[in-house]
Amino acid sequence: MPELPPSLQKEQKILERFMWLSIAVSLLTIVLKMVAAWVTGSVGFMSDAIETVINFVAAVVGLWALKLSAKPADANHNFGHSKAEYFSAQVEGSLILVAAVAIIYTGVERLITPQPVEQLGVGLLFSVIAAVLNAAAGYALVRGGKRYRSATLEADGKHLLTDVWTTVGVIVGMALVALTGWQVLDPIVALLVGANILFTGYKLLRSAILSLLSEALPAEELAKLNAFLDAFAEQNGVAFTSVRTAAFGRERLISLVMQVPGEWTVSYAHAHADEIESGIANSLGAAETIVHVEPFGYTTRTGPIFGDSLTNSR
Repeated sequence: MPELPPSLQKEQKILERFMWLSIAVSLLTIVLKMVAAWVTGSVGFMSDAIETVINFVAAVVGLWALKLSAKPADANHNFGHSKAEYFSAQVEGSLILVAAVAIIYTGVERLITPQPVEQLGVGLLFSVIAAVLNAAAGYALVRGGKRYRSATLEADGKHLLTDVWTTVGVIVGMALVALTGWQVLDPIVALLVGANILFTGYKLLRSAILSLLSEALPAEELAKLNAFLDAFAEQNGVAFTSVRTAAFGRERLISLVMQVPGEWTVSYAHAHADEIESGIANSLGAAETIVHVEPFGYTTRTGPIFGDSLTNSR
């Protein structure tokens, strides 16, 4: 089995280090939040701790998905394993939904049979420390995910940042309990946390499912692709039709038809196709391009054409 190029091996190591950072931070914040929940007896703190347990499980699954997605193409997976990252995002989204249901159930139960909370000062201190750790790690993961086009890294980072806002909500709610003595605020905070997590899980699952359906490249990347094709067509006297794109995790697939003068030789057309493939790869950072060559005037039959950016003649 061929190995990844040195540049991609370096990138893969960086991505895996990010996931190990997420795992380490999740373990530490689990301890902090569990202590806060145990000391105070607060269902609000406990709901926050449950979400962090989900963070940890999701990070472990994410690390596995990153390792799998880095495997090169083989006989059974001709286009590689990049979509494994979307499986990770689906698992994370599903786990978030499970956590939300558990939190809402616990909140309703405590609302029916309220119990006093104790030592809120200690619980608030531990929660603040956990929030700071999650914020730093989440910001780093989201930036890394965008830079290296990793769905797993970005999803995990956004999950951590969501956890930060959840913790902030819990801290505010518990502070109000300490100031007012209204014990009913504890389960209400838990219910609000559960609703927020439920919405987050839904968005993450929706995004992962849409990605599995092979969405076109993001608008910014499409603009770069179109600019390159327009310039190439003008400089070389060719036209492009049926330009189709798909994003698979960190991979990019482009299929297009290049129409050329009928008198061109196969070798000459092939040389231009090679230039297109390398040019697109340079424009997008990395991409696999399939170029089909046709003579001018031939009716293109390879795939549909969509949107203003994909016209019959470029």
